[in-house]
Amino acid sequence: MNDRLFEESYQNWLAKHAAGRSGENRRRIKDGLGHAEKLMLHNVWWPAFGHFQYLHPEYEMQDFGEGYRYIDFAYIRSHVRIAIEIDGYGTHLRHVTRRQFCDQWVRQMHLTNDNWTVVRIGYDDIEQRPRLWQQLL
Repeated sequence: MNDRLFEESYQNWLAKHAAGRSGENRRRIKDGLGHAEKLMLHNVWWPAFGHFQYLHPEYEMQDFGEGYRYIDFAYIRSHVRIAIEIDGYGTHLRHVTRRQFCDQWVRQMHLTNDNWTVVRIGYDDIEQRPRLWQQLL
């Protein structure tokens, strides 16, 4: 894989998305994505697809009566809507309250009820088994 081409495409893709956003929505991507999200793009998405077309980083969603939430990645093309969430083991087990833990599943049900396909990828798989996820996606 050509890392230079990946990095150039990644930076252009982020700049394009940042230019069309404001406030919190823009802040979430203006300095780049988090480590796990960028690693997913580098190890899984880019080798599988070779482009970022139709993929939206930190996609803002209005939640049912509770304000706004963000999907790590939204793939939107025609009638296909896929929410891709990257789950780190430590983040999702050690650093959340019981309420926050339960809220993740409420959030997922809202997406499902709105006809999104939800894909959850564990960080360890992105790091250790990227080919599996290239094939699955």
